[in-house]
Amino acid sequence: MKIKEIIAALEQFAPLPLQESYDNAGLQCGLTEAEVSGALLCLDVTEEVLREAIDLGCNLVVSHHPLLFHGLKQVADTTLVQRCIRLAIQNDLCIYAAHTNLDNAEDGVNFKMAEKLGLIDVQFMAPKTMVLPNGRHVKSGSGVIGYLPQGEDSLAFLQRVKQAFAVEVLQHNALLERPIQSVAICGGAGDFLLEDAIAAEADAFLTGEMHYHQWFGHEQEIQIAVLGHYESEQYTREIFRDIIEKAAPMLPIYDTEVATNPILLL
Repeated sequence: MKIKEIIAALEQFAPLPLQESYDNAGLQCGLTEAEVSGALLCLDVTEEVLREAIDLGCNLVVSHHPLLFHGLKQVADTTLVQRCIRLAIQNDLCIYAAHTNLDNAEDGVNFKMAEKLGLIDVQFMAPKTMVLPNGRHVKSGSGVIGYLPQGEDSLAFLQRVKQAFAVEVLQHNALLERPIQSVAICGGAGDFLLEDAIAAEADAFLTGEMHYHQWFGHEQEIQIAVLGHYESEQYTREIFRDIIEKAAPMLPIYDTEVATNPILLL
């Protein structure tokens, strides 16, 4: 099977037109006509991840975050991105990223987070339908809202979040003094959806990042919980694996063992 066939399966699930205007999802580097030898799944592309792919005999690296967000004026060894591009080209590696298109896709990143929390009746907060160039109609949206099978107090909900995402530290505002049942979710830097979550009358809002001043003024209005960017998206690799396994059942697929989260806790 060729690399381009794996990419086609990924883009069938999360079409590139679903990505935000600022994004650069899709092929980052490499030749897609090559036969795929194996796929390494990650959230971030680093030199260590690429060397891991080489050692495993994989010529395809599938990442959530694009390596190339901005144009390169040179390819030397000055920056991490330049070094990664050189290393990939030297070793015939193909790098592909599914980012905000996967965030906005049905059953994408936010749906996976909802699954981990045990939510039911999960839907887009603000659904929309896009018509692709091939005429296919796809549902998309930023953020989802779902429901716990039974309401629970705020402390129990926050403990649920910590356990589901295996985090030691969870940022939150004052404990909500009413049961939590409806939960709005946006992985990564999702604080732009806080007001949408409030408008949807969600009891809680779970995201990966929140600007300081956005915390103010919501006491007893909504329970805010912030996981950390990496932590909120850590299960994205499960989505990649499911897609690729269906397209190529015999292909060797690996999750990176490199810890790429640049934020450390003391």
